Amino acid sequence: MDLEALGKYSALHPKPAGLALQYGTAGFRTKAQQLDHVMFRMGLLAVLRSKAVAATIGVMVTASHNPEEDNGIKLVDPLGEMLHPSWEEYATQLANAEEQELQKVITEICQKAAVNLHKDALVFIGRDTRPSSEKLSQSVIDGILVLGGQYHDYGLVTTPQLHYMVCCQNTQGQYGKATLEGYYEKLSKAFMELIKQSHSSGECQRHLKIDCANGIGALKLSEMKPYFPQEVLIHIYNDGTKEKLNHLCGADFVKVHQKPPGGLDMKPNERCCSFDGDADRVVYYYKDTTGHFHLIDGDKIATLISIFLKELLAKVRQNFKMAVVQTAYANGSSTRYLEETLKVPVHCVKTGVKHLHHKAQEFDVGVYFEANGHGTVLFSKAAETKIRQLVKEEKDDEKREAAKVLENMIDLINQTVGDAISDMLVIEAILALKGLTVQQWDALYADLPNRLLKVQVADRRVIDTTDAERRVVTPPGLQEKIDALVKKYKLSRAFVRPSGTEDVVRIYAEADTQENADALAHEVSLAVHHLAGGRGAPPQP
Repeated sequence: MDLEALGKYSALHPKPAGLALQYGTAGFRTKAQQLDHVMFRMGLLAVLRSKAVAATIGVMVTASHNPEEDNGIKLVDPLGEMLHPSWEEYATQLANAEEQELQKVITEICQKAAVNLHKDALVFIGRDTRPSSEKLSQSVIDGILVLGGQYHDYGLVTTPQLHYMVCCQNTQGQYGKATLEGYYEKLSKAFMELIKQSHSSGECQRHLKIDCANGIGALKLSEMKPYFPQEVLIHIYNDGTKEKLNHLCGADFVKVHQKPPGGLDMKPNERCCSFDGDADRVVYYYKDTTGHFHLIDGDKIATLISIFLKELLAKVRQNFKMAVVQTAYANGSSTRYLEETLKVPVHCVKTGVKHLHHKAQEFDVGVYFEANGHGTVLFSKAAETKIRQLVKEEKDDEKREAAKVLENMIDLINQTVGDAISDMLVIEAILALKGLTVQQWDALYADLPNRLLKVQVADRRVIDTTDAERRVVTPPGLQEKIDALVKKYKLSRAFVRPSGTEDVVRIYAEADTQENADALAHEVSLAVHHLAGGRGAPPQP
């Protein structure tokens, strides 16, 4: 380790006094001007991680659906998955170390994680379209070079594209070519193979309006357009040429406010969708003839994909284990529909993509989506091998054809992480193959009315939960109170959980009517305020 160079470069990326940040599910995220030292140090960490696992590591500079002034950074592990939890701890230590402790912290990480500094290191870097991203990714490069790492800068890419590249690189091209062209070719080829078989190639079905949140999704979707056949009519809105990133648009805005984004005029029954700022989430929506807005969120996306895959799996007759993984935020109607109508097992896990991804890996086919539109489908190695083998060798026509559709689905889905472009193509292919309109998809089940609230508390750590965050262990008496309140309403449930980032407690309630869901949420918020050290006046209805 060249200590002189480390000291010299570190001084060029000084840490603001008194700033402490935590590496969470989304990596680091805060105001862009506070991140220069973090970027430099994550360049260092990426090299250490690469040397530790003898593989290429990814670094993505983005703050996803946050306002344009913010930025952030997350590391990508060798198979395109999120950084290992033990290294999240190292990231936090390294980001918060004082200047003079930097070398000591690096040495400690090397000892704890058995890092051989003489090994080679390669880091892939990507960034979103924020004004601050280019300069910040340069700081990452400074960190990589100080520890003698090599890097490849992909420049502007969506977050899922970077995850994809890292996975391709570390599987020696088995997953695909580690280039943007490779990504576009693999996805568009699988998509075209799928829609070739759709009978309802009615013109109107192919129109899709996409709100790209004024972010990277617009750039990459435009680059991908030439790879699609003529009959795919994608119309891009909020492309970043006029307005600010994520401002009054994007998947998060549409989901939270339950209304269409600015910058996109919707006509009745037109199919529309929104990406978020770094294009790893997608939600669909439409307006009916009475002008009423209908949101189709991650739960309904997971349901559509599950229906389609279940039919195909039945045709190939292979005893594959399929399941859907949700969090407690999934609408009760979706869980009921999946379990009772579709007869697909549903598993509930703690909030956070890493928990969903981890659980989905236990099945031959694991479908997971958060209600916010982030999700994907995972296929076990054994299932994938068997499906590809059936395509080549199966004599029975029906079985072989079903296997072929499954094989194209496997190639179209980005299994490393939720990917708005890939998920959107999967949905479009399924709607075309099943001849479904957006209204018919929406009508699969009716969402139970629900309400999200938050209560400010003095210390969020007083709330401890169990059963995938669906029940409260502490403070004493709170769960009993929630149980009693839930009993008052039909089809109701409610849960509370501490925020991962601020001293607030989040409350979710659902019931048979909006009025009852609102009343239940309010009563639970009063109980939380009273029993969990609420700050300020009690919540008002």
